[in-house]
Amino acid sequence: MESSGIRIVTWTVTTADAAAFSASAESAAAAPAAHTAIAGSVSHPSVVSARSGRTPLTVERFLRAKGCSHHVLTLLKRTDHGILLNGVWAYGNQPVHPGDEITIRVEEAAGSEQILPRALPLTIVYEDEDVLVADKPADMPVHPSAGNYENTLANAVMYYYSAKGIPFVFRCVTRLDRDTTGLVLLAKNSLSSAILSDQSAHRKIHREYLAITEGRLPESGTIDAPIARGEGSALMRCIDPERGERAVTHYQRLALFWRKPPASACYPDAMAPGTSEACTDSMELHSLPEVLSLARIHLETGRTHQIRVHMKSIGHPLPGDFLYNPSSVCARTPRQTLHAHRLTFAHPVTGKTLSFVSDLPADMRNLLEYDYLASPDPFP
Repeated sequence: MESSGIRIVTWTVTTADAAAFSASAESAAAAPAAHTAIAGSVSHPSVVSARSGRTPLTVERFLRAKGCSHHVLTLLKRTDHGILLNGVWAYGNQPVHPGDEITIRVEEAAGSEQILPRALPLTIVYEDEDVLVADKPADMPVHPSAGNYENTLANAVMYYYSAKGIPFVFRCVTRLDRDTTGLVLLAKNSLSSAILSDQSAHRKIHREYLAITEGRLPESGTIDAPIARGEGSALMRCIDPERGERAVTHYQRLALFWRKPPASACYPDAMAPGTSEACTDSMELHSLPEVLSLARIHLETGRTHQIRVHMKSIGHPLPGDFLYNPSSVCARTPRQTLHAHRLTFAHPVTGKTLSFVSDLPADMRNLLEYDYLASPDPFP
């Protein structure tokens, strides 16, 4: 099925499904039912139960409850045998009952042809028929944009599927900045995209970050400060109580790190970032902060650059952040020290909770292990 770009999903209607719809229908205001035909050329009026006087659970209402968006339903209506009820091509207004089987056929006729396939690093943490979780490296944008047409995660994913002969539409559910590493969630078809987008809108996709910040971060805290686009900038964001959208960040400090004396701060040859020397210049080491904090961060909202802006706003910017802490950018910290560490969500079809972890990347770990001293085993 995967090789042909077709996803077939079958659900069995349960007593709980019928009860949940009945409860929601009773609480909603009565409204005339629409004439909705999913298959064929004849439209049948909605069926109202003569016994109860209430509109029963129908094929379309069941599918909407499962997360099928208007767009997905439209595609299914246009697909030959796109929706089956107990193996027979179905109308949207046909009533369903516990024990009935509803099958949908989601087709991808063409992929994202405007995205060029390119052989780039791609680490796949998990993949099934509906989702893909990738571990994105630093210096890789997620989407193509001006000046970044062939160096993105989208290019890498398109190459992966084109090599298999599978039409693929790039649908990124969780995004990361170019130099933020870690877990990214992709939807592999229009159905999973609709369901995961709804989860995201209702804050049901949980992401946890690891960040290195300058200075002694408090043990824990919450930053509730609205974020807006910076004046005269298409890229930068700022705290703005008048123009900003609400943004909430929760953090917990995991460990403190104190800078080593220059003579003892040496990288092994293979680990020296941005240099071929085993030990980098002591002047650069002196430019690093005296104290760093390793923090676990959870976002209640998902504004652009939220962690970077919020950490700067409380006096603990991220080392290496060229936008919000430019003086800290050096060979030791060539990019913002931020990593998407954990990703948890409900599978869009099965409903099963999935959780994935990506360990702290080598560049962030090396900075702390070779330039700083800390309590034993501080890493999560």
